[in-house]
Amino acid sequence: MGIFGFFNKSKKETLDKGLEKTKQSVFSKLTRAVAGKSKVDDEVLDNLEEILITSDVGVDTTLKIIERIEERVARDKYVSTGELNNILKEEIAALLSENNTQDNDNWELPETGNPYVILVVGVNGVGKTTTIGKLAHQFKQAGKSVYLGAADTFRAAAVEQICIWGERVGVPVVKQRMGSDPASVAFDTLSSAKANGADVVIIDTAGRLHNKIGLMNELKKIKDVMKKVMPEAPNEVLLVLDGSTGQNAFEQAKQFSAVTNITALAITKLDGTAKGGVVIGISDQLKVPVKYIGLGEGMEDLQLFNRKHFVDSLFNE
Repeated sequence: MGIFGFFNKSKKETLDKGLEKTKQSVFSKLTRAVAGKSKVDDEVLDNLEEILITSDVGVDTTLKIIERIEERVARDKYVSTGELNNILKEEIAALLSENNTQDNDNWELPETGNPYVILVVGVNGVGKTTTIGKLAHQFKQAGKSVYLGAADTFRAAAVEQICIWGERVGVPVVKQRMGSDPASVAFDTLSSAKANGADVVIIDTAGRLHNKIGLMNELKKIKDVMKKVMPEAPNEVLLVLDGSTGQNAFEQAKQFSAVTNITALAITKLDGTAKGGVVIGISDQLKVPVKYIGLGEGMEDLQLFNRKHFVDSLFNE
């Protein structure tokens, strides 16, 4: 079985197409960096450092990658510029695995005896509700019964949007009137899902990061109320980030990780940007695994993240 195993052709094409802008940007710069050079030397490494930083990998993560490549060059004495791509792929994949990023190939979930609960956080505009809708679709396609909770009661548009997604995907949405207590919505959602034997619960939350104390208290209250229904809930706290905002996404990630315990990342809108390197930097700096990536508008364009497939698409000629 080849590198892609059960990773089907259409998914690989979606991944390749979604990362095309980042890949073109990196490759054109990489080609110039090694032009006329036969081996990896200090000048090539300096150029590579600049390429990674300008691809939004981030300074600290870039320095880690450069350091690893320097160690290999020192150990192997001679590393040709032709080998640089493979070395980059290997070192970035290794870096991602150190952040507990797993190679997910299917939509199976751990057996908990209760619905698997995903609490979704992120600021408005990053594609949070759309990601929830696409997650619901993917889990349903995988044969799971799904419940959605509209706990972003701060914005009427958020409740309306998640209801539209529920209808579109064909899954129930638990909601209350605008301005209701978000924790009450979470309680009702988990209670209904548990009573009806659901497999997955996905709960939306407000993204008012400008009021950090309020957000922290709200998320804590939601979690506390959830535990009254299911002591282990939530099983996952998923932070949704807009990859096209580059380092701004990283700043959001740092701020959210300061107010709640993030356990997984979903990075959206990678198809419209050359800043796909942010996936590597955010995961490395937060020590949180990337679990899902958004590569387009279609329902199937939200993919499970697989580090090997990702680096292969990014650095293969």
